[in-house]
Order: sequence, then structure tokens, then C-alpha cells
Amino acid sequence: MSDVTLTQAAAARIAWIAERQGKPAILRLSVEGGGCSGFQYRFGLAEAAEPDDLVVEAGPARLVIDSVSLDLVRGAEVDFVDNLGGAHFKVANPMAAAGCGCGSSFAI
Repeated sequence: MSDVTLTQAAAARIAWIAERQGKPAILRLSVEGGGCSGFQYRFGLAEAAEPDDLVVEAGPARLVIDSVSLDLVRGAEVDFVDNLGGAHFKVANPMAAAGCGCGSSFAI
């Protein structure tokens, strides 16, 4: 099983956001306790990767994930979705046993 994949749509959106904010095209995905299902995803631009990060490159962008969060998202795909429900990064996580309606929290 691959660690994590980043779609071209997500990479393009990361580059677009980073360009407008004058920052590197690096998106950090982390997992924190909380949310309606036990864990929740957090996204934010990063200045650089940390030494223990997994770095996933796709086109003009990079996704970085710390080693603790990686254990909870291994095998996941990070995508960017823009539809009637809104525009957001979406994690298709095979490790998640349950999720919530908002799509931002999950249980293992």
C-alpha cells in the first residue's frame, strides 16, 4: 500500500492558494483528536517540510504529513473537490472505519 497520494486537482489548488498568499506550494495534512467521529483532518500551508515528514510531490505542489498523522492516513488519497457542497480538500482514507456527514472527521 502506498503511503499517501495527491491528485493533480489537489496539487493545482495548493499551487493556486500558495501563489496568492506568496508562500511555498506546500500543504500540511495533520490529524488531531476531536470532531464528531474522534479524529479530524487539519490542512494548512507550510513553509517547509519537517525532518520526520512524509513528502508527497505532485506537479507544482507538495503534501507533507508528520509521522504520527501518517499512521492514521496511510493509503489515503488527498483530492480537491469543487461542487455544490463547496470547495474543499477531501481525504479518501482506507483506514477510516466510520466518518461523519461533513467529511472532515473520522474514526478508526
